[in-house]
Amino acid sequence: MDSKQIEQLLERYWACETNVEEEAMLRRFFCEEEVPSSLLPYRDLFVYQQKQSEAHLSADFDARILEKIEQAPVVKARRVTLITRLMPMLKAAAAIALLLLLGNLLEHSFSVGQQEIIPSDTIGNQISAPSVALSEENVKVEKLVTDSLDAVKVLDKEEVNNN
Repeated sequence: MDSKQIEQLLERYWACETNVEEEAMLRRFFCEEEVPSSLLPYRDLFVYQQKQSEAHLSADFDARILEKIEQAPVVKARRVTLITRLMPMLKAAAAIALLLLLGNLLEHSFSVGQQEIIPSDTIGNQISAPSVALSEENVKVEKLVTDSLDAVKVLDKEEVNNN
């Protein structure tokens, strides 16, 4: 073949306008021993394509692959239930509940010795008058103070009347 024809075929090949027969002609040309020096850079491509088209798998390829597949260990899928999926969340909820319980126990143990009314102890108990919240001693002191104030008022009225 003429190198001019090969150059024209190469131009059409790079433009993707060649058919199968023309590409086979290019492969045959570049597989020959004598290739013009201007076309030597393209030789490797067409020689590679020719060698790859001739390469085939060996006859015992399927047998070797099947043998390797049979030697592989069998891995069974693990069954995942709802409980195993929710286990991390259940563990976190249990840890939070435990922390809250310990916090309440510590709060209660620190407040056992105190005599004052803790707001958490009066939940549900409605206090209708302030005197209900006072202890007996405070009620006695309040009564003493009010009695003495009443006595002072009576004495003041007598002095005013005497003058």
